[in-house]
Amino acid sequence: MSENAHARILVVEDDPAVRNLVTTALDLRDYHVETADSGDTAIMAAASGNPDLVLLDLGLPDMDGVKVLEKLRSWSTAPVIVISARTEDADKIGALDAGADDYLTKPFSVEELLARVRASLRRSTMGAHEALEASTFDNGPLHIDYASGCAFVNGTELALTPTEYKLLVLLARNVGKVLTHTFITHEIWGTSWDSDVASLRVFMRTLRKKIEADPSHPTMIQTHVGVGYRMQRL
Repeated sequence: MSENAHARILVVEDDPAVRNLVTTALDLRDYHVETADSGDTAIMAAASGNPDLVLLDLGLPDMDGVKVLEKLRSWSTAPVIVISARTEDADKIGALDAGADDYLTKPFSVEELLARVRASLRRSTMGAHEALEASTFDNGPLHIDYASGCAFVNGTELALTPTEYKLLVLLARNVGKVLTHTFITHEIWGTSWDSDVASLRVFMRTLRKKIEADPSHPTMIQTHVGVGYRMQRL
């Protein structure tokens, strides 16, 4: 039985074959599964059911999945894994920027899907525990309030996606240390697939735009080419 057995998962997918495959795999692991085949029904289901995780297809019949994601992010912090046949970098960047925590490209293996589900639920649980810590972190203009789950630069609150915040906290808790790509992706996604490393680069780029005075010449988050990243103490 999964460590997060009985977690509530909303599957948003209009393709019956894919929806049945995903729901069957989740049912066999004792997750509580609800389904939606359109954007409108997904939003209503998320509002009424308060899922612990959302699996979201982008190609929905009534609205683009990114629009659904943006609506969810206006009130929900539940992790969202996008499952899509779209393979262009622009599509992945758009979904991650809109607040997705992970991006899985079709076709996919059931084993990889379940691994990502477990990792997302585990990170969500850990994040809830970390939110109880009454501590802060300061580094130059950056201020992180772990208790409230907020980050600020020069006193202005940052509009971070859940994954951007988790990445920032991971770097802050290891300030001064070089964190390898493998270590970071395992901590953030629970796996270290090539797609995870590609996603990491996207998130690092968007995070730098929000915290660095000059993102093209970053001073706080340094890149160690071929190795990983390090938060420099300012």
